[in-house]
Amino acid sequence: MAGHSHAANVAIRKGAQDKKRGKLFSKLAKEIIVAAKMGGGDTDSNPRLRLAIQKAKAQSMPKDTIQRALDRGTGNVEGLVYEELTMEGYGPSGVAVMAEVLTDNRNRAAGDIRHAYTKGNGNLGSQGCVSYLFNKRGVILVDSQDEDAVMEIALEAGAEDYTVEESGIEILSTPDDFEGIVAALEGADFTLTASDILLVPETRVKVTGKEAQSVLRLLDLLDDCDDVQRVHHNAEFDMEELDSM
Repeated sequence: MAGHSHAANVAIRKGAQDKKRGKLFSKLAKEIIVAAKMGGGDTDSNPRLRLAIQKAKAQSMPKDTIQRALDRGTGNVEGLVYEELTMEGYGPSGVAVMAEVLTDNRNRAAGDIRHAYTKGNGNLGSQGCVSYLFNKRGVILVDSQDEDAVMEIALEAGAEDYTVEESGIEILSTPDDFEGIVAALEGADFTLTASDILLVPETRVKVTGKEAQSVLRLLDLLDDCDDVQRVHHNAEFDMEELDSM
């Protein structure tokens, strides 16, 4: 199953992204601001904020930076007003690509993202052109090969499906059941190497060689846009080939 993992296909560029620490912190802070603004500053009653802060802590974001973002989101400190957008289109080889955007300037964001698509040999499309190919799912990757033990806990907590990967056991859930499954697995002392709510494609487009490099270039160009929070795609990469690159 190597190369089919939803978590692996989303996280393949994590090493490169981690080097852009300042830009990464900016994106994490914006997510905290918007989550707090929409649902309030109480993490117990605001799952989106709780997840945003967990992501920030996982990237070693300083506590005072997290607090400043939280204060801006709850109105305790004045700041910019961010708008949420989803911009979608096609990349090389017909790969569907979606960019989640948080911006204080819609025109600037649209221009930057359109330029990234063009430079990356893709095409920015109209709203809804590829979103129907994706479903929002909780994705959890457990660092274990003990299939029976992991799935007994995960299924009882509401997991929908799972696959056994070389890197561990990947679990899919509804967004509503995601937090309960994470808590149950962590409570049983399992190590989670990835956990997030993602847009998971119903089908994938396999890309190799130069096609894979071309798709990766577009994804990196979109990641580099200041207003882009996350990029989702339905490309399927050969993980061994990527390692060799």
